[in-house]
Amino acid sequence: MLVASVGCGLATELGLAPAFAADASDTLDFGPLESLVRLMQETPANKLLPALADKLTSGTKLDRLVAAAALANARTFGGEDYVGFHTMMALAPALHMARELPEALQPLPVFKVLYRNTNRIQERGGRKEEVLHAVKPGKLPAGSDGGELLREAVHRKDVGAAEQTLVSLAQFSPEDALNQLLHSVQEHTEVHRVVLPYRAWDLLDLIGKEQAHTLLRQSVRYCVKAESWQRTATWDEPRTLLPKLLEQHKLLDRVPGTRAADDKWVDELSQNIFKATPEKAAEAAAAALADGFAPAAIGEAISLAANQLILRDMGRTPRDEVAGKPPGSVHGDSIGVHASDSACAWRNLARVSNARNTFACLILGAYQVALDRTARGGDFLKWEPLPLQRHVGLVKSTDADALLREADEAIRQNLQGHVAGIVGRYGELGHAPRPVFDLLLRYAVSEDGALHAEKFYRTVTEEFAATRPAFRWRQLVAIARVTASEYGRPAPGMAEAREMLKV
Repeated sequence: MLVASVGCGLATELGLAPAFAADASDTLDFGPLESLVRLMQETPANKLLPALADKLTSGTKLDRLVAAAALANARTFGGEDYVGFHTMMALAPALHMARELPEALQPLPVFKVLYRNTNRIQERGGRKEEVLHAVKPGKLPAGSDGGELLREAVHRKDVGAAEQTLVSLAQFSPEDALNQLLHSVQEHTEVHRVVLPYRAWDLLDLIGKEQAHTLLRQSVRYCVKAESWQRTATWDEPRTLLPKLLEQHKLLDRVPGTRAADDKWVDELSQNIFKATPEKAAEAAAAALADGFAPAAIGEAISLAANQLILRDMGRTPRDEVAGKPPGSVHGDSIGVHASDSACAWRNLARVSNARNTFACLILGAYQVALDRTARGGDFLKWEPLPLQRHVGLVKSTDADALLREADEAIRQNLQGHVAGIVGRYGELGHAPRPVFDLLLRYAVSEDGALHAEKFYRTVTEEFAATRPAFRWRQLVAIARVTASEYGRPAPGMAEAREMLKV
């Protein structure tokens, strides 16, 4: 009766969460986080931001809100909803963005994504439409290969068996579950299939590795669902190409090398990957690994090759325009943004996985960049990368503050080439990168970004930090261009959040 009188949202906040028909014996329960998880699922979107502000006032930390949102997202969507899994992939990046802001502004990027998360949960029917339920671990036959069992279940499109196998593997260790799951992920290089497990793994420090199976089950279900998609000529190529290259270059019995690479070597490998066919790009990465070069150097080359797709892209054509993505735009699901997010994911999955998967992830990372260049249309090899010489010629100032003001104005006028020239010149002059990040971060928070603003900002910050000085400014030029493309479409909930927080 009390719950009925105060309503579900307030009841949840008071710890008086009602029983739902969904609360059967197979319902996932997240213990100490359960009340916050339900708050994310059950609160109407138009009442969420005040509820979140109240939580902050009462002492709940941003990272705990993000953890609850990730679990609410996983339980609701299970990796099977386009907006849902994009929102999950934005959660950790939003928290990283918050940590780069002054204290008063830190809630903004988190609130932005939490609003999107709850709004989509409500659109999809809330708790009554939950996808993930409790799964008991399956019994792995003695001496069996867990990764192979998981892959066979995916091929059969047997989601129950696949999830049971993953949960069984997670009992040994979260790392083992990830490494075995990657055998299925690596059977195709579609962007979301690749980025989803990395962004889920990036959340585990917040949520706890005991929930690794919950987040990784999203990738299992994504892979199972993908088995029903229409195949293209290249769809199955990684399934045969990767084992061939691992065997051919004798990488299965090796550990990653530590051989250093100079700037010239990284630049040449990057150009080779960018210009090659997908198979030749994969062979180039495999050969470099066999020669003992450090994975980090090969990852740099892959990332720089993907970066060229942003710098050279002619933008969305009139035929492909949709609401919020006009002709010439490169934000959202553009070739370059997708390629850069994928390269970042492959590079980081290589960093946190075992030797076999380190090799596999880098080989497929190179393959995917070349595939994106050749399969998505356009003549990237003939198009010049930004900034063009005429853009650089327009930049007269050498003062850092003046250049930042010019960059800000170019963003507000959607001048992609001009802002690329300004940021490129700023970097050439040796000015500090942090003020440029601060400028771009402001718009990564304020603008909608067509589901990609937070993830791509985090991609660029990670890649900038992991790329040598000779090349790292290309990453900032790329995001400056994307920011100019996306400006003018404020994120839902941002104005309300600013007013409520008085910032």
